[in-house]
Amino acid sequence: MKNLLLSWVFWALLSAGFAALTAIFAKIGIENVNSDFATFIRTVVILLVAALIVYASGNWQQPSSVSPKTWLFLFLSGAATGASWICYFRALKLGDAARVAPIDKLSVVFVSVFAVLFLGERLALPNWLGVILIACGAVLVAYRA
Repeated sequence: MKNLLLSWVFWALLSAGFAALTAIFAKIGIENVNSDFATFIRTVVILLVAALIVYASGNWQQPSSVSPKTWLFLFLSGAATGASWICYFRALKLGDAARVAPIDKLSVVFVSVFAVLFLGERLALPNWLGVILIACGAVLVAYRA
């Protein structure tokens, strides 16, 4: 069990499962509310849950111990997350969850390209084929005949 909790694959699969539930719960939840307000409610819940997890796990640290570079990039990450959520909820309000979510998952393709361009990561040919298949799969799942 300890090895499982230390596995990035385990946590990534949990993330994917929760992301799927996010789409389903959000589509139902935004039925009679403005999508931006729904995002606000969701964000407050996330803040409370994250605070509870940090408190319960004893992982609080002094904000002054965080470097300026870390603050900058966490701020940028948070801003990007907020923009992503606003766009995602608006897309869910306007479209079918089964079509919106696959297009949202094109983020996998974008991350791969950005990681190569900005982080210096390298992908082998089989990795690039996977990226192409993910892109094609997302488009095919979202396509409506």
